[in-house]
Amino acid sequence: MALTKDITCLDAVALVSDYLEGALGRRERRRLERHLAHCAACSTYLGQMRATIAATGSVGPDDLSPETLEGIVELFERYRGDDD
Repeated sequence: MALTKDITCLDAVALVSDYLEGALGRRERRRLERHLAHCAACSTYLGQMRATIAATGSVGPDDLSPETLEGIVELFERYRGDDD
């Protein structure tokens, strides 16, 4: 069995949102947690993200006006290049 390559700080930052939402698979979650246990900077970043979420709460699609939701979707589609 091959050893799993450790993740970098850049990888860890990219995984934090999915981690906080419980969307990581067991293997990725364990890799991230192993990194966090040894990286003070990424652990601090995770703490900052948790504090930000606690301070701002969350917004779901039902909390937005139809116009606002449509604007967000349009921005996302332009970002992805779907406006061809």
